[in-house]
Amino acid sequence: MIRIIAVLCSLSSPTECHEQIVTTSDFADVTMQSCLIGAPQLAEWMAQHPAERLAAWRCTIGKQDARRGA
Repeated sequence: MIRIIAVLCSLSSPTECHEQIVTTSDFADVTMQSCLIGAPQLAEWMAQHPAERLAAWRCTIGKQDARRGA
């Protein structure tokens, strides 16, 4: 499974940021290549969440969260 994880910051409080799973390949046509170049799913998700700014994104493979240890 490929997941797109976005780092989002609040427009009203720019230093307030969090990570959010935008989509996974289980629910959308996500390949590692499309994720790395800025998948269309990011733009669609951001259009639905106008109060947040996209600061960064990353692509992960697998079910576990790489930041929480494996």
